Amino acid sequence: MPNTKRRRLLVRGAASALAVTLGATALAACGSSDDDADASGPVSLTYWTWTPGMDKVVDLWNKGEGKKDGITVTVKKQASGDTLITKILTAHKAGKAPDLVQAEYQALPTLVSNDALADIAKDVGDAKARFADGVWQQTTLGTDAVYAVPQDIGPMMFYYRADLFEKYGLTVPTTWEQFADTARALKKKSPGTDLTTFSANDSGLFAGLAQQAGAKWWTTSGDQWKVAIDDPATKKVADFWGGLVKEGVVDNQPMYTPAWNKALDTGKQIAWVSAVWAPGTLTTAAPDTKGKWAMAPLPQWSNGEDVTGSWGGSSTGVTTDSKHKAAAAKFAAWLNTDGDALNALAKEGGIYPASTSAQLSGAFTTPPDYFSNQADFYTLAARIAKTTAPSAWGPNVNVAYTTFKDAFGAAAKDRSDFSAALAKMQSATVADMKKQGFEVSE
Repeated sequence: MPNTKRRRLLVRGAASALAVTLGATALAACGSSDDDADASGPVSLTYWTWTPGMDKVVDLWNKGEGKKDGITVTVKKQASGDTLITKILTAHKAGKAPDLVQAEYQALPTLVSNDALADIAKDVGDAKARFADGVWQQTTLGTDAVYAVPQDIGPMMFYYRADLFEKYGLTVPTTWEQFADTARALKKKSPGTDLTTFSANDSGLFAGLAQQAGAKWWTTSGDQWKVAIDDPATKKVADFWGGLVKEGVVDNQPMYTPAWNKALDTGKQIAWVSAVWAPGTLTTAAPDTKGKWAMAPLPQWSNGEDVTGSWGGSSTGVTTDSKHKAAAAKFAAWLNTDGDALNALAKEGGIYPASTSAQLSGAFTTPPDYFSNQADFYTLAARIAKTTAPSAWGPNVNVAYTTFKDAFGAAAKDRSDFSAALAKMQSATVADMKKQGFEVSE
């Protein structure tokens, strides 16, 4: 974006309310329900989302709460990821963004910094109480504002072949030090087998591991963004995995490939650091090993710790272009806290709900079919989800993620220095923010 449209982060007063200016426009003056146009008469809202079956979930609203309140929602299916964010920003520039949007958590700062999301704090009631603190924080950006309502989450956990752990006499690691020792022990017992792989083709995995370690890649300080992708916590994670790759005790090939699928299905790799949605992936990747896997909490950096990272997840936001912000916020809160809505989301969209009450009800009272041998799968998942560490996303996550894939992909392939790759992430992210006109400190 040209410097003539310079954006500046503003932190106001003790409330530390986040606002971002675009030219002379401030977020603090936008998006409250005070300027709503839904004072009387029926309201029609449009919702951009990629979740499968969302139209069926919205039908529940339109036939129930929506009909009673005179609020009708129409679903417009979209692509996900950066494609959707680009489309939203283009529509917003023309003043034609939809009323509601589904947005991944890491995309929220980008939308907020472009004045595309409204602050709906006054319109979501007691929704905050329905979510773990670390999850709710992702929709507030650490401020008193609320830019979205959490929808689904991806708490991270450790998956392993229970039968092969028993065969090789391995113990499920509870610390990362034990994880490394387990990888080495396996290599000695079965040189052709790897505990897992380090993959650079999905940036969310590394981001979640850094989050668990305490990383805060983007924060605010006064009128500036502070970028610390190469902070000590992330360096610790990079050095740990880089060391295992260089040592040759874990594989260095990417996930989601035919070779990776075969490694999981044949027992050449016997563990996967993943998230709560892993059963769906394993069902396709390793169909012959159904019922042979188990899930455990993510290893910790120190004995006695109990924290996990997040890999994936999305929220429902209300745009600043909406003429019916209060009505849209009411729907967003219903969609992500109502029991019937959440059961329908799980059934139709296959999501793992962010709402803590929904994580032990409905579709989550029995384990996934692939993990039918682990009756407490969702009970354990819900406990793990409550330990999700706070995140710290910024306005150009896409640049950091792209640089990660390139730099760490090359480092993994060459078994070279991961710290150097991390430095590339830091410098590329800072350079891009400065180019866009953000005030940045390191």
